[in-house]
Amino acid sequence: MKTILHKAETRGSANHGWLNTHHTFSFANYYDPERVHFGALRVLNDDSIAGGGGFGMHPHDNMEIITIPLEGDLRHRDNMGNEEVIREGDVQVMSAGTGVYHSEFNNSEDKKVELLQIWVFPNKKNVQPRYDQISIRDISKSNEFYQVLSPDSTDQGVWIHQDAWFSLGSFEKGKTASYSLKKEGNGVYAFVIEGDVTINGQELNRRDGLGIWEVDKLDVVAGSNARVLLMEVPLLN
Repeated sequence: MKTILHKAETRGSANHGWLNTHHTFSFANYYDPERVHFGALRVLNDDSIAGGGGFGMHPHDNMEIITIPLEGDLRHRDNMGNEEVIREGDVQVMSAGTGVYHSEFNNSEDKKVELLQIWVFPNKKNVQPRYDQISIRDISKSNEFYQVLSPDSTDQGVWIHQDAWFSLGSFEKGKTASYSLKKEGNGVYAFVIEGDVTINGQELNRRDGLGIWEVDKLDVVAGSNARVLLMEVPLLN
């Protein structure tokens, strides 16, 4: 088993007033040559957008972009004709492919929205851009991991053009859970959204990240009430 630990306080950060953001991997004005990506996982941004704030229309291409609101509602528009509100309990995905323009704004004028935005390198380039959004409220479970993303359009959750699987779990203090990797050679990046957990012997706290590879299974113990996101991705040469 090999691991890499990223403590919450070591992340890149920027406070623009309307946006308070933390970058697990190099992004925008934050660059660390040792923290460019974890395998196919390129971006893990932890954003807090003030009421009325947001990102105007901007382009993406050849990237799988996943948005998970943690608090509040996010308003999305794109040049594919989609106008949606993404709420806490939803997961959104865009396959940018040949190119897409979109905007993201807080849907409230006076309450913040907190979200994770995640970018994954695709295994196919120049695909037709696509958009999808689901509610995970009906598939969520307590004290175990449940899948919210996969490479299979017929499987549970959203799907992307990559051999990647994302799972969420909410745990009560003292509860344990296991996660078995789906594909040989993949690694897992674990991100602690809330609380304290121990994963394969490594203690982690709120907003800590842990990359794990050369392992078949993760064992998780909740040291307090906790919520964890597991992102299984191919390791890139």
